[in-house]
Amino acid sequence: MLTRADLLTEIPSAVARFLQEDIQSGDITAQLIPEETQATARIISRQQAVICGVDWVNEVFRQVDPAMQLEWLVDDGDRVQRDQVLFLAKGSARNLLTAERTALNILQTLSGTATISQKYADKVKSTTVKLLDTRKTLPGLRLAQKYAVTCGGCYNHRIGLFDAFLIKENHIMACGGIINAVQTAKHNEPGKPVEVEVESLDELTQALDAGADIVMLDNFSLEEMRRAVQMTNGRAKLEASGGITDATLLPIAETGVDYISIGSLTKHCEAVDLSMRLIQA
Repeated sequence: MLTRADLLTEIPSAVARFLQEDIQSGDITAQLIPEETQATARIISRQQAVICGVDWVNEVFRQVDPAMQLEWLVDDGDRVQRDQVLFLAKGSARNLLTAERTALNILQTLSGTATISQKYADKVKSTTVKLLDTRKTLPGLRLAQKYAVTCGGCYNHRIGLFDAFLIKENHIMACGGIINAVQTAKHNEPGKPVEVEVESLDELTQALDAGADIVMLDNFSLEEMRRAVQMTNGRAKLEASGGITDATLLPIAETGVDYISIGSLTKHCEAVDLSMRLIQA
């Protein structure tokens, strides 16, 4: 799973792009404020949420004004209540307002991802299943959103196309079958996980016989999933996928599958409602 340490080299360059997009030749509205004016701002959450994005916010303010002082009252992964103060920022009033939108954009987006992940994780906490994200992330925010997923209590699937195989229907057809696809994968990249998506119990048998490490059960019924768990009997890990909803999540987890992958953890992200107000100027 991604950790903060994995993101240290990505955050500065990402933040630089975000700020360039917003500021470009300069914040003309902030220039209305006298240059010497100092201020303190308070940032609150207007709803219950799981917070994620502390390091990105710190980097936004650092790049806008290295003299800015931030005092965090929460950390990544913390659950917060409506109207709870997240952090205080002190420094140039101009620079506080220039940094505001970029900082809140990333904080509200990543906190939204963490919050929905926590919602799903809580629903299956009575089981041993692990909930996985997918590659259905916002462009440019792949690592950030996958880190947010872990802050909400869920887990990362592969990061991209390079670190694990996921052999799906079109790959199978183009390779001439499941066995050929799996054998070629193990030959080309020995040691990397090989996962095969199957649409029937017969294809499950083929994937197991081919030596797949993980088998994705695509849109299986609950009874088919229970049967798949019995047939597999530990020979591979099983992942349920496709059409996962609030109503079906727990019943699927209770079939005995090892993983459930949920694209909506990242692609249906609803930003958390945040607010920044100057409390002293």
